[in-house]
Amino acid sequence: MLDSIEDKDDPFSDEQPSISLDENGFPKHSEFEDKHPNLVGENSSGSSKDGSFAAEFYRCGTDWSTLSSKEDGKCDSNKKMKQTNLFQMWGIKNRMDFDEENENVTRFGGNLGFHLNGSSSSFDNRVGGLNDSLDVVSSVVEKRKARPCPFYKKIPGTPFTVDAFRYGAIRGCSAYFLTHFHADHYGGLSKGWAHGRIYCTPITARLVRMCLYVNPSFICPLELDVEHQIDGVKVTFLEANHCPGAALIHLNLPDGQCFLHTGDFRACKPMQTYPLLVNKQVDILYLDTTYCNPKYRFPSKEEVISFVVRTTKACLKKQPRTLIIVGAYSIGKESVYIAISEALKVKIHANASRRRILQSFDWPHLSKNLCSDGKDTPLHVLPISSLRHETLKNYLKTYQNQFTSVLAFRPTGWTFSESIGNQLGLIKPNSKGNIQVYGVPYSEHSSFTELQDFVQFLKPKKIIATVNISNAASREKQQSYFRQWLNGRVLE
Repeated sequence: MLDSIEDKDDPFSDEQPSISLDENGFPKHSEFEDKHPNLVGENSSGSSKDGSFAAEFYRCGTDWSTLSSKEDGKCDSNKKMKQTNLFQMWGIKNRMDFDEENENVTRFGGNLGFHLNGSSSSFDNRVGGLNDSLDVVSSVVEKRKARPCPFYKKIPGTPFTVDAFRYGAIRGCSAYFLTHFHADHYGGLSKGWAHGRIYCTPITARLVRMCLYVNPSFICPLELDVEHQIDGVKVTFLEANHCPGAALIHLNLPDGQCFLHTGDFRACKPMQTYPLLVNKQVDILYLDTTYCNPKYRFPSKEEVISFVVRTTKACLKKQPRTLIIVGAYSIGKESVYIAISEALKVKIHANASRRRILQSFDWPHLSKNLCSDGKDTPLHVLPISSLRHETLKNYLKTYQNQFTSVLAFRPTGWTFSESIGNQLGLIKPNSKGNIQVYGVPYSEHSSFTELQDFVQFLKPKKIIATVNISNAASREKQQSYFRQWLNGRVLE
């Protein structure tokens, strides 16, 4: 699984996104991976040289197998360039080959008024026909260049996959699960999706329909804490404490095996009261290991939110005309600005795209406090990538008649400092003129200690890491932690 730009709390979330996103983190439809399917993938899972548990689990191959090494891709400067047509580049020898692969091509080609063998390029003006033909071409190319789905996205003994949409139609898969609506998990979903049923929570279902325009006939929303029978498997979604609509997936197989897939989650004590998890055997745990490193021992979400509210009140006491800005992704971090809103009794300003997303949650206490005019409230929500001094300075100019300074919060686990630890009062803002930006360690992923507590509570037979698995050393390090946790050792 990728270290997500949007989803894994990367403070530089506008740099090199896994798919094209607008400034708020909403998906654009001309996605990079649609244009370059061989250059977009998830982390490699190459094998280790030893016979360790991790090596056995990850011996299945690599997501990056379609990329050539430098040695394989040496350039010969003496070679001359040769002009060719796209169909030859795609391996389609002639029109007959193309027609046999997709019987609709002849009709679309006829509508367009050009020959698919490249001998003519006369187009008519029927744009609809052009789009149809491009869809057909794309589907043929996708079939030829489809990448295999990695094993850790397949649930053994079931026809299920989890967050595996970028791999297209997966052989033997009848149910595609989506744990939550973050780009590195829904990547590959689009309005053209027709490979099978998509199971997700109601909030995620609304977002998939509203933002990605997926045909609703393929979307199957499942309520939290309700058991469902899907292809003979008992499936229950549990609250993941990540972003709105995120779910843990609990699976009971007909043969008695039990699996738990965390998707992305922040482990917490209430999870240790879930009836399906208390004193129940879990055979395989698919674990979000974003912060599976002893240096990440950040404070609880509640502690960070309390610090943010205290800091905000203190600032407003000194300078009442301060504009408060919270950085956020397309979804996630809502608790931070909701807490400020409730503490100050003010509304929340966000642009139209974000308001539409937030209203889709169907949270009355949030919807009633949204505000379309930024002049009417001192609390604004911006893309986390906008929290740069120059950007904030320009933003303040828009409201210069209302506000004279900016206090901004960048809530992300990546801002955590070992030297500060839980002593949040030691955090100093990055100040420049009348702009202050606080990086606060608010994360929606589990800290190292929270992962440890969760694993020692659950005591699964096996654990499969789903993040930071790009090399054998990283995988083996994580497995060493798992072994120690399962042996009852607490790592200080």
